[in-house]
Amino acid sequence: MPLAEHRTGTYDDTQLYLEIQHFYGRQMRHLDSGAVEEWALTFTEDGVFAANAHPEPQRGRAEIEAGARRAAAQLAAEGVQRRHWLGMLQVDPQDDDTVLARTYALITSTAQGGQAEIRLSCTCDDVLVREDGRLKVRHRQVYRDDLPTGKGE
Repeated sequence: MPLAEHRTGTYDDTQLYLEIQHFYGRQMRHLDSGAVEEWALTFTEDGVFAANAHPEPQRGRAEIEAGARRAAAQLAAEGVQRRHWLGMLQVDPQDDDTVLARTYALITSTAQGGQAEIRLSCTCDDVLVREDGRLKVRHRQVYRDDLPTGKGE
């Protein structure tokens, strides 16, 4: 079923909401466990990862994976475990068979033998599509709360 057929307030909308919750649960577990190839596969081949913390977006799955691989290696070298918690999910099906999924994200860091701390607070706006029956991120925009958003601020 095309994503655009899901409409707000319907049973199908609830099913889509739950499907996206499960998608994010799997996606963030891949990232936090260092399974960057699996994490990158949750993006379309031409996917984009943009963040107000980066001067330029990462374009294409290979570039997204390479960036995640560098970050995972650095965290491993530092003995730090990151966890991504996404919440306050808002799901808005679009007329072009995509879904705009918006979340708040808290990212915690725990150094080996240390205390967990909230490292970052962000918003995450995803354009999701369905490929071969699976949800994938076509475009992700992350805005860290501690930095200007770049939206005229």
